Amino acid sequence: MDTSPFLNPGPKRRRRGRRRSRWRVAAVGVLALAIVVAAAVMALAHSRDAHGSTAAGGRHGHRHPTRVAAATRSAIGLPLAKPAFALPGVGAPADDVVHASFAEPPRAGLLFNLGTGQVLWQLNPYARLRIASLTKMMTALVTVLSAPARAPVLVTKAAENMPGSRVGVLPLGRHIELETMLYGLLLPSGNDAAVALAQHVAGTVNGFVKRMNLEAARLGMGCTRYSSPSGYYNEGNFSCAADLAILAHADLQQPRIASIVHDATAALPFPIHGGRLYLENNNPLLIYHYPGTTGLKTGYTIEAGKCLVATAERDGVRLGVVLLHSPDPGTQAAYLLDRGFYGIYHLAPVSEPPIPGGV
Repeated sequence: MDTSPFLNPGPKRRRRGRRRSRWRVAAVGVLALAIVVAAAVMALAHSRDAHGSTAAGGRHGHRHPTRVAAATRSAIGLPLAKPAFALPGVGAPADDVVHASFAEPPRAGLLFNLGTGQVLWQLNPYARLRIASLTKMMTALVTVLSAPARAPVLVTKAAENMPGSRVGVLPLGRHIELETMLYGLLLPSGNDAAVALAQHVAGTVNGFVKRMNLEAARLGMGCTRYSSPSGYYNEGNFSCAADLAILAHADLQQPRIASIVHDATAALPFPIHGGRLYLENNNPLLIYHYPGTTGLKTGYTIEAGKCLVATAERDGVRLGVVLLHSPDPGTQAAYLLDRGFYGIYHLAPVSEPPIPGGV
């Protein structure tokens, strides 16, 4: 016999009612917790899909490739422009026309046509990794877009005190012609030159870094973040092979940069004893005379490993290669470029001096 819910229940019915109520509350709580957890997982997955792997963290950053083509914000949240240099085939390794295997592969890499952007080979092209002095590719670009070649650049105490790779003879308190500083930045990879140029262009290093990140967003570099003009400090400073291909193209579009990174050595007027500054390029392809080398930049820190962006041209075919954390960037770059020139574009082989392993 049913009892009206409005009647006062007896003691047993009250106890059973309280037990049912507690079970209902517990069930509702478990269900709510499950919904919250599921929503958090979906949000995290969506964030990674939209922006690539999260900011490079830990010792080596994120190693897994993630497509970022649909991202609308840069790595620091700036509005992201359409990539200035399209890379057809990036993110689709099954379509690669060059197939390469290495006993010790780089953590990430890309072989591409500098004219068309066509990707020929790739490995983790969107993995966000430390890039060390490849950072200076952007420092050079922002500098030439902002200041004339003959501008006088003051050598400050902050520049003189920079550790790591240096020009090393910058006279404190003197002014050096900006183009000479660019040579010091790009050939021996001077951290001191990077700071001096940053302070000249923007007044402060932090102000210059803001310009670097703005330019990265303008170029459509969706997985790049800069925290210094030199790359000597790894914290918060990272990029990916795909973005560095875009930056390599932008650098070589600037005649001042293209001319500098093409040189294996340079002798420049300089206010020191003897009146000349002699510089040598760190690029192993230039050092060991890889045929057709046109640039571009090396990088190394313990966390970033050996990094290289190299470009070359033969018979009108222009190719670029990006290698991040490679055990042997010189020989790996030469091998990939050869596979492109000979295997894909069927150019006649040329005599090549060997590049020693490990450089």
